[in-house]
Amino acid sequence: MSQSIPDYSSKAPVLVTGATGYLAGWIVKRLLEEGKTVHAAVRDPNNSQKIAHLDKMAADLPGEIKYFKADLLDEGSFDAAMAGCDVVMHTASPFTSDVKDPQKDLVDPAVKGTRNVLQSANRTDSVKRVVVTSSCAAIYGDAVDVAKSSGSKLTEKDWNTTSRLDHQAYSFSKVEAEKAAWEMEKAQDRWQLVTINPSFIIGPGTAETQTSESFNLVKQAGDGTFKMGVPKMEIGMVDVRDVAEAHLRAGFIDEAAGRHIVSKETRDFLYICQVLRDKFGEHYPFAKGYLPKWLVWLIGPMANKALTREMVAKNVDHPWAADNSKSKEALGLTYRPLEPALEDMFQQLLNNGAVARK
Repeated sequence: MSQSIPDYSSKAPVLVTGATGYLAGWIVKRLLEEGKTVHAAVRDPNNSQKIAHLDKMAADLPGEIKYFKADLLDEGSFDAAMAGCDVVMHTASPFTSDVKDPQKDLVDPAVKGTRNVLQSANRTDSVKRVVVTSSCAAIYGDAVDVAKSSGSKLTEKDWNTTSRLDHQAYSFSKVEAEKAAWEMEKAQDRWQLVTINPSFIIGPGTAETQTSESFNLVKQAGDGTFKMGVPKMEIGMVDVRDVAEAHLRAGFIDEAAGRHIVSKETRDFLYICQVLRDKFGEHYPFAKGYLPKWLVWLIGPMANKALTREMVAKNVDHPWAADNSKSKEALGLTYRPLEPALEDMFQQLLNNGAVARK
């Protein structure tokens, strides 16, 4: 697998869906740095507060930005934004664990939204490539599944077959959306699909106040939620800027194809707390140890409805590993260290008053 150089010479605009999102902000920044015209699809282009950080970027960088109103569930709403684009970056998809109706809140926007964007691609002759933000959640459902992978390490050949609407609903939404995308790619022969499958994304946001499940977790590390300890749960982690870079390379390296696991290394929640304590000291109630699995199993569902007993049984004390070699070889990615990303992320929460000093 030979590493290739991205070619950013095309003058065609690039569509970024969900452009005000956490990851999307960094993708937009990189495109503007390369002098691209970004077609930013957002729910409300008139919400000046939501797009202020993107406007500032565009003022400071060589590229330019144009806003388009679009909604994941509104058929045809991406047509105008996609007109004239040769590359589409589809990042918009809900990421939250606090849902009342998983079908309505997670699966429908993820799957129908992906189909909606790709139907627009089918109608737009200029589109040559679509890069979809998938997830390692589309590759595995629970950490216990990793043991079934070749060499007990996840690869792009693996698919999540264990998540359901009533168990790991977010992961279920990601695998269903990615499967729908590949089905639609196979049904035509003009545009090519490439997916980026990141692990848990960390790092600062481009907006002053950034919302995402990643920020919620890092906030909980410092607000006392985990002061008694954390479950011993391994996950992959990666800097948001590396994930954005992976999208650009997937969009502009001719040979880029298929799925790409984008993950720096395996860590756990205690690691987050340790990094933050080393930087910010004892002024915040960072966890100092692990909670025993039996205790998490017992009290987890009462403390957090996402910590169901099935989730605890299949994720706590199970090793996690993923092979990121394709991202390095095919996309030429070099990964940043995680510590500065976590430190910058927590500092942003402090700056916003989201976490108070104890």
